[in-house]
Amino acid sequence: MVVRDRQWFSERRRAGVCLHITSLPGSGGIGEIGQAAFRFIDALSQMNLACWQFLPTGPTGFGNSPYQSLSTFAGNEMFIDMTGLVRSGLLAADEIKTLAGLPATKVDYSALIPKKSALLELAADRFVERTPGRLKTEFALFQEEHNDTWLHDYALFRVLKSMSGEKEWMRWPARYRSRDEKALRQLEDRARDLILRIKVIQFLFYSQWRQIQQYASDKGVLLFGDMPIYVAQDSADAWASPDLLLLDENGNPELVAGVPPDYFSADGQLWGNPVYDWDAHAAGEYTWWLSRLRHSLHMSDLVRVDHFRGFESFFAVQRNAETARNGEWHKGPGNALFDALENSLGKLPIVAEDLGIITPEVDALRHRYRIPGMKVLQFEVLRKDFDISDIEDNCVCYTGTHDNDTTAGWYRGNPGGDADSSKIRQTRKLIRDNCNGRAGTIHHDMIRLAFSSEARLAIAPLQDFLGLDSAARLNTPGTGAANWCWRASEKVFDSALHESVATLVDDSNRGSLR
Repeated sequence: MVVRDRQWFSERRRAGVCLHITSLPGSGGIGEIGQAAFRFIDALSQMNLACWQFLPTGPTGFGNSPYQSLSTFAGNEMFIDMTGLVRSGLLAADEIKTLAGLPATKVDYSALIPKKSALLELAADRFVERTPGRLKTEFALFQEEHNDTWLHDYALFRVLKSMSGEKEWMRWPARYRSRDEKALRQLEDRARDLILRIKVIQFLFYSQWRQIQQYASDKGVLLFGDMPIYVAQDSADAWASPDLLLLDENGNPELVAGVPPDYFSADGQLWGNPVYDWDAHAAGEYTWWLSRLRHSLHMSDLVRVDHFRGFESFFAVQRNAETARNGEWHKGPGNALFDALENSLGKLPIVAEDLGIITPEVDALRHRYRIPGMKVLQFEVLRKDFDISDIEDNCVCYTGTHDNDTTAGWYRGNPGGDADSSKIRQTRKLIRDNCNGRAGTIHHDMIRLAFSSEARLAIAPLQDFLGLDSAARLNTPGTGAANWCWRASEKVFDSALHESVATLVDDSNRGSLR
């Protein structure tokens, strides 16, 4: 683990970029944690950007969303750098040419996953057969550290999921669904090699990730991770710890998470994740949460906690509901959870995703622990009374997030959600006035505005630094197709970009960590 000063957030103002791992450039069909990541960190250093924010790094299931991971602890094996496996002798250069035909400008998951999975399995088997003693010792230590907390359960989960044709664990035979000890022991004996293979692949992921951490540290770049509040229903976490969730005897949720109807959604949002049994977590002194946050902080220097308001009170509906209209609010753990986390981990280097309708009670919870919140300018500049000086220092100020359109696409589209064309023109004028900007440079003007705020950290997606339109949008909430696919081109990282961003950073007095 690379350890750095956790008090950095209370010090000088800094700037950063948001780019998910999938969106890194490269020839392997998806962004990888190898040379492309090293080059990106180099680019950030040249741009004087002190922070790289990315989305959750867990293995994804149906829909490829990083917010519906098969495990909150495991790493996404699709991120493993294949040229790194060639250099280590686990694969031959000719073998990874099967990935060469994959598109470079987007992720084609249906083509990528089977090809890359086959290569990773081959590399893992060779690791077991021919790896030198030193690496095998490191692998043994990796198992010793993680087997009891998540690794072994995750390997069993993936083996069983594969055996069942990728069915959800709630549809497995009862002996596996209920984790019958005799059945699992028999599985361990029968599938020993498959279980070992999955553990090796996780070891390869984390070995490469440690190199990224060290390189970022050497370059003065902070890694800013992301932790969803809920786990996916079809995940190793839910299967291994059903007692921590409100599930019935078959593993199905009694209640599912979402948010109620509001101005943006007449039916609310029905996420479908099972909700926590907070009484069970309290009885266990929040041990699972301690493990989860500690693991996240082993991965990064700072962690964004999604849907922070759910810790104060959470909205849930019956599992068979078709919309979120008839849900109810339930009290969350509040101070008890954060007291336990602070008592064990010290001051928490987390950022609260506190967007949407936030109550005074949620604000009080965040302020009690001095947790920074978020401000998104695509929302803020639509207010007639907007003033950049109103943005507090203890927050992260964004032009937009991974769920927003690019700033250029948002401005050119319908930023206020009005049907009347004259109102759209009025909204665009309001945006320009609030940014002191122009239509053709609105992305640049929004970044400059974010950087001028008192927020200790200001971040823009890479797409905004590049001025890209809606074709570069990463995710459109509530839709299933074409999300999580966009990738950057290697060509965009040129001296002109480096110089223009560095100038923005310097003009706003937001320096690097150095």
